Amino acid sequence: MKIAIIGGGNLGGSIAQGLVSSGFCKPSAISITRRNVQQLKALQEQGCQVLSDNKKAVQQSDIIILAVKPYNYNEVLAGFKSVLNAKKHVLVSVITGVWTEQLQKAIGKPVPVIRAMPNTAIAIQQSMTCLSNAGADAKQLNYVQQLFDQLGRTAVIDEKLMDAATVLGACGTAYALRYIRANIQGGIEIGFDAKTASLIAAQTVLGAADLLLKTGNHPEHEIDKVTTPKGCTIVGLNEMEHQGFSSSLIRGIITSYDKIGK
Repeated sequence: MKIAIIGGGNLGGSIAQGLVSSGFCKPSAISITRRNVQQLKALQEQGCQVLSDNKKAVQQSDIIILAVKPYNYNEVLAGFKSVLNAKKHVLVSVITGVWTEQLQKAIGKPVPVIRAMPNTAIAIQQSMTCLSNAGADAKQLNYVQQLFDQLGRTAVIDEKLMDAATVLGACGTAYALRYIRANIQGGIEIGFDAKTASLIAAQTVLGAADLLLKTGNHPEHEIDKVTTPKGCTIVGLNEMEHQGFSSSLIRGIITSYDKIGK
């Protein structure tokens, strides 16, 4: 299939680069649009078709990835909806906070819509992307899931959980980085220079996450392996819990969710 990415900003550009780097499709199968095409020169040099004409990009593609700002999706759709074909096209939206019902209303015809919620790690092909479907068949959904699997990991969820997915998977990046930052600060206090503390903290979190992804174990199972009786790990964990570590994180997630729903 041919892919058009409407909006070659940071997110759209990262998707295109990830697809090229992974070998998921030939660069020539990707069209990416931006008003200033010079900013997409690197992708053009790799073989992608760079355009300023959204309508042309849509006409020559099958999968349309809409990667524009939430405030102007209506305007952008209005510019090419006349050439959308319900039998040919699948529209994939990576726009935060815009629901499939809104997109379908803006399109005005029964084009299949898939909503995708990646996070910033898509830039290094390590995104957690949640997908929800409105009108796409199993083959179309499977293709789009395979596409985003090149850019990290995916989960298909009900659209009603998309706000929750935003908090857990997108805001969650900031929460994880704040934990790493605190770990670095602690590491400096006990003797490391900032660069070494940063390396140890980041690699340790990467390893911990990979343990869960590759083994499928519950976090407590892995925690038990390093918490020996009267050891330094358990006293550290208990002190963090006395200070509200888990509770504050849970409350932060719920507060973010309450905010996104307003």
